[in-house]
Amino acid sequence: MAVFAKTLVRGCHVRSFQIQEVPEAGWIASQETDWQITHRRWYTDWHRVERTTIRYMREVAELRHEGWIEA
Repeated sequence: MAVFAKTLVRGCHVRSFQIQEVPEAGWIASQETDWQITHRRWYTDWHRVERTTIRYMREVAELRHEGWIEA
């Protein structure tokens, strides 16, 4: 189940941010750039997930400001 999922495009470039719940194991947060994983992290602490969600939201807002659009 996705807790957070955003994909933005600009021209032929794609940026993706996801946080998914892994039942009884925690959450996996990942970032992709042009379909390649650039960052992946497993969390068991909800507070870290919250901080990561806030960071992803800021990055998405910055990309939108730069002209990226949501796919």
